[in-house]
Amino acid sequence: MVSGAVTDVDADSIHAGEPVRLTATRSDRGSGYRFDLDGLRGLAIALVVVFHVWFGRVSGGVDVFLVLSGFFFTGLLLRRAESAQPFWAWSIVRRTLRRLVPAMAVVLAAVVVATVLLLPYTQWSTAAAQVLSSLFYYQNWQLALTWSDYLAADPSVSPLQHLWSMSVQGQFYLAALLAVAAAAWWCARFSSPGRLRPAVGAVVVAVSVASFVYAAYGVATNQGWNYYDSFARGWELLVGAGLAVCAPSLVLWRPVRVALSVFGVLGVVLCGWLIIDGANRFPGPAALLPVCATAAVILSATQLRFADWPWPNRLLAHPAMRWLGDIAYPLYLWHWPILIFFLTEGGNTHAGLVGGVGVIGLSVVLAWLTHRFVEQPLRQRTSPADSEDAGYARSRHLVASAVAVLLAATVTVAAGWQFTAVQVKPPVAVGGPAPAKYPGAEALASGAVTPDEPMRPSVFAASADVPPPTADGCIADWDTRDVVTCTYGDPDADRTLALAGSSHAEHWLPALQVLAIEHSFRIQVYLKMGCPLTLAEDATDKGEPIPDCRDWSAEVIDRLDADRPDWVFTTGTRPSDEGGDETPADYLDVWAALSDRGLNVIAIRDTPWLRRGTVRYKATDCLAGGGNRISCGMRREDALDPVNPGLVPASAFPSVFPIDLTNAVCEPTICAVAEGNILIYHDEHHLTASYSRSLAGPLGRALQPILGWW
Repeated sequence: MVSGAVTDVDADSIHAGEPVRLTATRSDRGSGYRFDLDGLRGLAIALVVVFHVWFGRVSGGVDVFLVLSGFFFTGLLLRRAESAQPFWAWSIVRRTLRRLVPAMAVVLAAVVVATVLLLPYTQWSTAAAQVLSSLFYYQNWQLALTWSDYLAADPSVSPLQHLWSMSVQGQFYLAALLAVAAAAWWCARFSSPGRLRPAVGAVVVAVSVASFVYAAYGVATNQGWNYYDSFARGWELLVGAGLAVCAPSLVLWRPVRVALSVFGVLGVVLCGWLIIDGANRFPGPAALLPVCATAAVILSATQLRFADWPWPNRLLAHPAMRWLGDIAYPLYLWHWPILIFFLTEGGNTHAGLVGGVGVIGLSVVLAWLTHRFVEQPLRQRTSPADSEDAGYARSRHLVASAVAVLLAATVTVAAGWQFTAVQVKPPVAVGGPAPAKYPGAEALASGAVTPDEPMRPSVFAASADVPPPTADGCIADWDTRDVVTCTYGDPDADRTLALAGSSHAEHWLPALQVLAIEHSFRIQVYLKMGCPLTLAEDATDKGEPIPDCRDWSAEVIDRLDADRPDWVFTTGTRPSDEGGDETPADYLDVWAALSDRGLNVIAIRDTPWLRRGTVRYKATDCLAGGGNRISCGMRREDALDPVNPGLVPASAFPSVFPIDLTNAVCEPTICAVAEGNILIYHDEHHLTASYSRSLAGPLGRALQPILGWW
């Protein structure tokens, strides 16, 4: 038997494996090289691509990648550290950058070009930010901050969103390199080099346990952040790292190896079918299935020659599987942007059979070309004495130069655009446009004349035209459990209106502020992003559970009971997944709780959410892409039910008063994205502060008979 430790040739990231021969020679079969892990890499990337394209959910393949990455990279670190070669750490840094950056540079450059050609200019800043975050390996944190939905692909999703996993790996590589280097220095100075593996193993066990507990807690409390959190993902990589430490010394009975092999392959293949909501459960305990399955495959053939491998490992070592493993990294890089741009151009949420085959086929071709003409030349080891090697050297230098140019151009374009958009010409709120030129909602509500004036805010300024709590920090974000409250309007007034709920209650504040100053009342806000008042256990936002929403809502209701405002203003409806709108059952539970406390409630009908079928879109993107206020809008019958769905349920609560300002937002047959020269939405479904202020008149006329304050 020979050692099962992988050699340096295959010790790269599982996304960026070293090229290997497609047929194993006799010497290969006795070398201890793990061709089956190349095949496992190929199986994992196949699952990732197929599930992204056709099933709209995670497959567990990325979790396989993470375990294998931890195994390969930690094994390489330990072998190099034990060799005591000078500058071994720097050689690993160079090697890793050479494996990861060139293919990434090619794909990012292609995405920049496609973004300029295919996407509206309002999306260029977001794309530039994601290009930079992907290249510098902090993409996962950017996505965590925005809770981007990774459940499925659709045109509203970033073409670089999938690179969060590369960022997690890059951060792990840096941490692991520093940790092993520190451990090697400590052992050489204060102990003995033979203590390196036990020392590293102890750290791996301690940190992986802490990471797993943290991830399990995050699933229950903050999954939108948890999914992308490097520390929550750390235990998956550390399982691989632990195997790199201990696997060479393990001796397993052959039936155990066969059982591990069968379980491992089946676990990897079936993971996406058995755990259908992985995006809501990984990297918590549910991720034990793909992680343990990967570990089982690694252990099943450790310290065995090829001839002694269990039969599932031999299947994984088939040349076709290993070929997929060779192109796994570029295939992972290419498939997602191709899918997103395909969906964007077609305006579809699903690729379909023919479209999906086309996406996969193009991804495979580009992955092979990238592997053959970018990765392989840069990995050739040449000798100046050999003419053939000299040719390889020229090819390598040519490819390296081309990659460097692409990289420099991509960084320059992305950083230049970001600097211009963020520093030179940042979006600025327009303030209160003159009502005579910009009647806004009054053009619909009272027939005010709309002169020929440019729309305000512009598509560039819209993102800054937000209600005061967003700018003031007076709305709790997704990660804030505490109740945040602030006072607006007339702080010295005797009458108080409480504004409570999510950002869809918040966007009425500019209109209420106009009324509060005019009629002297105080506005007290109790707001949380993505969290309308609810007592439901399974509250979600953007498909992500927000477990603290119920507790936050319960505390707000108690605070309202203690503060005793004259009225509570909140939303009474929300869009339905089937089209139109509805009053969910959990809203009625809130109304009952407020009524039991003797609180009066104004339940306003929610404004339309821009969507084509189930795909959200931004008004600014549509307008920048050549649409107009009508074509970028929605048919009223698609956005809203014919009758306010809150009317009937509210009739059961004497203290709940529903109001509906739909006719001040929508025309009889269309809900446009601009009225009275004012842009209605600053994103997919939130009113601009400018349009909200223009709603003060219609809102005041609806509230007057209820409040009796003017």
